[in-house]
Amino acid sequence: MIRFATIGTNWITEAFIRAAKQVPSFHLQAVYSRQQETANAFAEKTGATETFTNLHELAVSKNVDAVYIASPNAFHAEQAITLMNHGKHVICEKPLASNAKEVEAMIEAAQKNGVVLMEAMKATCLPNFQAIQHHLPKIGRVRRYVASYCQYSSRYDAFKQGTVANAFNPAFSSGALMDLGVYCLYPLVVLFGEPKAIQAHSVRLSSGVDGEGSIMLDYGEMDAIVMYSKIANSYAPAEIQGEEGTIVIDAIHTPTRVHIHYRDGRIEDVTVPQPYEPMYYEALEFMSLIERGEKESTINSHAHSLATMKVMDEARKQTGIVFPADERFV
Repeated sequence: MIRFATIGTNWITEAFIRAAKQVPSFHLQAVYSRQQETANAFAEKTGATETFTNLHELAVSKNVDAVYIASPNAFHAEQAITLMNHGKHVICEKPLASNAKEVEAMIEAAQKNGVVLMEAMKATCLPNFQAIQHHLPKIGRVRRYVASYCQYSSRYDAFKQGTVANAFNPAFSSGALMDLGVYCLYPLVVLFGEPKAIQAHSVRLSSGVDGEGSIMLDYGEMDAIVMYSKIANSYAPAEIQGEEGTIVIDAIHTPTRVHIHYRDGRIEDVTVPQPYEPMYYEALEFMSLIERGEKESTINSHAHSLATMKVMDEARKQTGIVFPADERFV
């Protein structure tokens, strides 16, 4: 049994707990919130037996083996490092941190303490992403990757009326690139590695974060285009275009349908069954690593997380998006 604590009392934490409970070795021991009332309410809702309002007390607890972090992006690094320095395994929501320097510090802490650190990128753990990897050679030499994640934020209407929620506040290392663009970039890095160069553009909001943006990535003999937005919707599928065919993916952030369209007109459905909730597969990957005594996922690896964050750092540099967190770990 792996005894978990969670940080964050939002919908995504509820979704993780619901999915993780389907893994036999999962046990929800505790929840953390800065406010005791909030912690009590969330513990009652989720079935946790302990609550914490002090991070150090959680870190030193003998009743907790692993922690799922779903706090605002700006808090990920500090919380994860504190926990790992006390021997806790950490699965941390995407993006793993605010910038590459924080990611490097988190990796160093994981390696120093011999614990698992994994970014909770669900897409790359899904069976249908593995199907994409398996069938990729069928389309011949790859020439282009195109992916978008554009979802109008429920908080944008309030933003336009003058209320700046965490999702649009640079103090929390947020914005369209960090919250949605990462879903397009991480699978790209897993499939094709680091790009040779990037060119980024964004639409900046009055708070200083990006409402939407696009990045062109140069891979030499192929290129990639990713688009992301919190101020408009898109319904376009993702594509990986090769000389012999094109893989069409219904949604890069949660692939559930995958087809290959060949040049001769044939269409092959390579979709595989995906019976569990999407977050189940990342929870299973993380817990399996702990049970096997391994320290790093080969799917959501440290290298993949760091390479993705370096792309995001460069995109922010080119588009003038700066976070207060960028002053840390300098």
